[in-house]
Amino acid sequence: MSTLVERTETASGYRAGRTLPLRVELVRQLKRRRTLVMGAILAALPFVLLIAFAIGNPSERNGQVTLMDTATASGANFAAVNLFVSAGFLLVIPVALFCGDTVASEAGWSSLRYLLAAPVPRARLLWSKLVVGLGLSLAAMILLPVVALAVGTAGYGWGPLQIPTGGALDTGTATQRLLVVVAYIFVSQLVTAGLAFWLSTKTDAPLGAVGGAVGLTIVGNVLDAVTALGHWRDFLPAHWQFAWADAVQPHPEWSGMIQGTAISITYALVLFALAFRGFARKDVVS
Repeated sequence: MSTLVERTETASGYRAGRTLPLRVELVRQLKRRRTLVMGAILAALPFVLLIAFAIGNPSERNGQVTLMDTATASGANFAAVNLFVSAGFLLVIPVALFCGDTVASEAGWSSLRYLLAAPVPRARLLWSKLVVGLGLSLAAMILLPVVALAVGTAGYGWGPLQIPTGGALDTGTATQRLLVVVAYIFVSQLVTAGLAFWLSTKTDAPLGAVGGAVGLTIVGNVLDAVTALGHWRDFLPAHWQFAWADAVQPHPEWSGMIQGTAISITYALVLFALAFRGFARKDVVS
């Protein structure tokens, strides 16, 4: 039996849609230390790579030029390299953190039942936390390339995006393509967001939700590396996580990104629906 008793009468002027405004939840999350630490880590990565390229000695491997070899060609190339090295794992962390450390953290602080008794409807509570979590995840993905572009431009100059296979994209086109890349990476990470958010409604331990989402994402990457699975890998979100590379070509190919987007959104919608459905029936005791 739920510890919260639904009231049949409401106070005059009460509007469920006005409870827990997004701006209030956003301010709460922005003030948290983990948000500031995550932002600092992402902002520091371009400086770390700048130092690494300064003291390193990049060389072609087997006569082939890779994206890493073009990192110092321009600020746009440096930003693209930052996205390449972080998309597979580093950018998974803020998504899992901001979406997994939501409901679970309130339960861990024993404040969840007081929020619901305010009264904040359960659907409204989840919606506010999900929107803010996804918003912070997107902000993290924008922060990295913006800082990288600024650092790369200061270090290597403003110029076209040099493509490893030959050719280049002018600065205007390169900026547009990088925006597409960021948008696609965000969409591809919706599965991790869905996993973290669903787990957050199932546990009172934030680290369990965050770690579970990261762990399952890693499992997906491992399964994608098993070539024996054949075409079954096409149904894994991890299989399409680097499809954005087709966008930074002289003649972009969109089919892989379209398939990856469809897979990611489908999984994410199912997971978000499970989170809302499960939380609506959950006995909240913390």
